[in-house]
Amino acid sequence: MVYTIRSICTIVNGELLQAPSDAPVEHLVYDTRRVQQSQTSLFFAIHTEHNNGHKYLEDAYALGVRNFMISEAADLSVWPEANVIRVADTLIALQCLAAYHRRQFTLPVIGITGSNGKTIVKEWLYQLLQDEYSIIRSPKSYNSQLGVALSVWQINEHHTLGIFEAGISTTGEMERLQPMILPDIGILTNLGEAHAEGFTSREEKALEKLKLFEASDKLLFHQKDWLAPVTKWRQALKAPHGHTEYITWNREGADTDDKPVLQIRTQKVENAGTRLEALYKEQPIRLQLPFTDTASIENAIHCWLLMLQLGYDQKLISERFSRLHSVEMRLQLRHGVNECIIINDSYSADLTSLEMALQFLAQQSSGLKRTVILSDLLETGRSAEELYAKVLELLKANYVRKLICIGPESSARLASYADGGKGLQVLVYTDTDVFLQQFKPSFFNNEIILIKGARRFGFERIALLFERRLHQTVLEINLNALAQNLKAYRSVLSERTRIMAMVKAFSYGSGGAEIASVLQYHRVNYLGVAYADEGVELRKAGIYLPIMVMNAEPSSFPSIVEYELQPVLYSSGIFSAFEAYIISQGLTAYPVHAEVETGMNRLGFAPTEIPELANRLAATPYFRLETVFTHLAASEDPAQDEFTKQQAQLFRKAVSSLSEKISYPFLKHLANSAAIIRHPELQMDMVRLGIGLYGVEVDSQDRLKLTAVARLRSTVAQLKKVKAGESISYNRKGIVTRDSLIATIRIGYADGYSRRFGNGKGSMWVRGQLAPVIGTVCMDMTMIDVTEIPDVQEGDDVILFGPELPVQTVAGWIDTIPYELMTSVSHRVKRIYFHE
Repeated sequence: MVYTIRSICTIVNGELLQAPSDAPVEHLVYDTRRVQQSQTSLFFAIHTEHNNGHKYLEDAYALGVRNFMISEAADLSVWPEANVIRVADTLIALQCLAAYHRRQFTLPVIGITGSNGKTIVKEWLYQLLQDEYSIIRSPKSYNSQLGVALSVWQINEHHTLGIFEAGISTTGEMERLQPMILPDIGILTNLGEAHAEGFTSREEKALEKLKLFEASDKLLFHQKDWLAPVTKWRQALKAPHGHTEYITWNREGADTDDKPVLQIRTQKVENAGTRLEALYKEQPIRLQLPFTDTASIENAIHCWLLMLQLGYDQKLISERFSRLHSVEMRLQLRHGVNECIIINDSYSADLTSLEMALQFLAQQSSGLKRTVILSDLLETGRSAEELYAKVLELLKANYVRKLICIGPESSARLASYADGGKGLQVLVYTDTDVFLQQFKPSFFNNEIILIKGARRFGFERIALLFERRLHQTVLEINLNALAQNLKAYRSVLSERTRIMAMVKAFSYGSGGAEIASVLQYHRVNYLGVAYADEGVELRKAGIYLPIMVMNAEPSSFPSIVEYELQPVLYSSGIFSAFEAYIISQGLTAYPVHAEVETGMNRLGFAPTEIPELANRLAATPYFRLETVFTHLAASEDPAQDEFTKQQAQLFRKAVSSLSEKISYPFLKHLANSAAIIRHPELQMDMVRLGIGLYGVEVDSQDRLKLTAVARLRSTVAQLKKVKAGESISYNRKGIVTRDSLIATIRIGYADGYSRRFGNGKGSMWVRGQLAPVIGTVCMDMTMIDVTEIPDVQEGDDVILFGPELPVQTVAGWIDTIPYELMTSVSHRVKRIYFHE
């Protein structure tokens, strides 16, 4: 279908403020960081609780966007080429457009909702049905008010089946999702406690979710979870919506009068999987699943029931399920050979997921050359010419410089570009085995590599080639959690308050450039580092945000100036030394920051020195003051609140003295992570966000509900049965008092696991339980007592700290703080970054 700016204006009932051209619209965008095909994009200036898309209209115009949907007044004279529609609410207009687009197609659509398992069921159905259908589905977990609209917009005439998931967090939301999805078949997954806070009861949540299926022909669900709310909902439905056929499954012996269509009679774990025996319409059938956990089994049963309803033969169903694989919900970012960064997305390959993976590649590239290893794409609805033309368009828009095609289709279609034309180096391989045989690590150096392949191509083998061979102790970094924590802090800041994110000490052990790239993408205003070399590392990685260096020293001045870092002036001596260096370089108005000492007694100008500092800053042409700040000594401690107020008073007095002498504006900041929550009156112009970004809650009331960003994990190397009276580790300080089972874990003090955790001070999380450390922590190994934990196996995961075991708790065991534990994790511990 072809949409123009004028036809869209009619569809959304908008006001066409300006239209120098009736431009075609193919792409809907709301985030300037994701603009790719600017000329055919329509930018929606969406107003959210914590942001306003109208602030980015100028950015979008500068990127080449010429179509806009706004709801606030704007000076259009500065955008003479822009086509502009004004509506009352841009999000509602986007949803209205998506709903209109959905009604133009008659393809069958499956709608999925529930508390848990929506994305898994959707992705498994895609795996199971893709051989027969050209499927359009929600990317990843795009199930929100915004995500559903963007997903539905992707439907085109080539698609023969749609699969969309819908998630809601409060009442009234499903009425807006239902017209966009219009499912013919509905699937209700597990009804759990997720997102329960927006509803008065479990029943209310269930009834709200059922509103998605008011016009559906079939509805599949587990009787145990859904029979009662579905019955109540059915009674309330008015004609003509009472025709929905209810197709249910349950386990034998379940307490219900209604007989399920699919009855699970037995469930048995065997051969690292699960064997199900069942009755379908009173006929015996069986299915072998490659999973054993309860959630996966229930999700698979929903898929099984749908395939049976669609008329699939049980033999074919069994063959398809044997190839089913767990859904990797997150992109993995790891360091690889030859200073390369690897993004592993080796389980799916279609145009929509490729576009999302390329966006993440661009976010994390930080100046590195961009390489993509791509399999054939599995989009059977498009012609090959059209599909691969679109692939090339996406690669060009994301500045990919090297493309490795694996598979007969992509090789044939893209081989003509192998001469390096159009700025893209292309290499082609007919299959994965050929690539593996010819792989040379030396061919890849200092680049970021996206590995994107359909499951059948086995690209996980390629990912292994690039990995550095380090031991099995890893620090996992959840980049989504970092972004969520940033959003949580923004929710309590005024719109005018800026954010300086502290990334000193290798981002509290989590990784410098990787963390900084996410923060840059999410538009923090400044970054803060401790020393110049940390800032240099970020600049070399392509970080362009202003970077404040807190501990500048004369030997670092050349690097500071070369890499455009901004030093903190904290004493008269450092002021004079840096001024002399700036003069020697022939520079003027160099950006600097000033630190005021108010009670921390570490670095900074004393209150008595402020008048002189003000005079010097006002008189010198060589500096321009960017910000002035101080450090709060105990903002997290209620017992020290009076001292915190005294520090703030001293700081305000210093700022007043500086403002009297300095004619231009500068920013003031003193609030850290704790003060943002406990002392909101101290926000001023900017806040410095540190440990809170990484999910360490500094507020005892846990008001922000932060998510742990880092998880330190290792594995069980060996299990030993030890008799009572025997000793464990060096110095024989660990004596077992009973026959015990001891697990040796692949982590020691050389990895950053302190010796203070020895002899029962610390514990580790194994199979959902705490296991105490026994004996002395060794350099590379630590022993724990797992006698009371059933079924522990060699190779099992062990958590040192993370969401399951908060770093605050672990730090308390040895009377320290989370900062010490996080920054102590050795660089020999591999960092793995995830993006969901």
